[in-house]
Amino acid sequence: MLDFGEDGSGISAKYARRGSGYYIDVGASELIIDGRIALRSGVEVARIAPDGVVLSDGSELPADLVVYATGYGSMNGWAAKLVSQEVADRVGKCWGLGSATAKDPGPWEGELRNMWKPTRQDGLWFMGGNLAQARFFSLVLALQIKARHAGIDTPVHAPQEVHHLA
Repeated sequence: MLDFGEDGSGISAKYARRGSGYYIDVGASELIIDGRIALRSGVEVARIAPDGVVLSDGSELPADLVVYATGYGSMNGWAAKLVSQEVADRVGKCWGLGSATAKDPGPWEGELRNMWKPTRQDGLWFMGGNLAQARFFSLVLALQIKARHAGIDTPVHAPQEVHHLA
């Protein structure tokens, strides 16, 4: 379903608010429509077979290529799992502006939460996004980390005042 976000702001704003929720077709959609790429949902891969995958419902899906993307999830959730729930709670949410749009609850915070900047957990930084964001913000993040190691203050400030979007 084609959409430009619930407020019409487009995919860039949608991604900043929720860290997901868009797909840019570069040809795969037509291959799916034509049946040259097969998809299944509601099942999991039970095992890889010589000519495809066996799914959790027992069916086998023939495949020339299997792409098994397992890294999706909230960054805060990964922090809880990999470090601790206490650290995840201290850091707070990642992504989003507090815009009161779907998957980006308010209140308005005014800037992107915990991405490519210091967090409230010393030494914990989050790097994510699509390829363009990763290429651009890797330099921004690296310069901030270098500044910290050089003794240049890069503080994290809690929002002073809460504003709601009209």
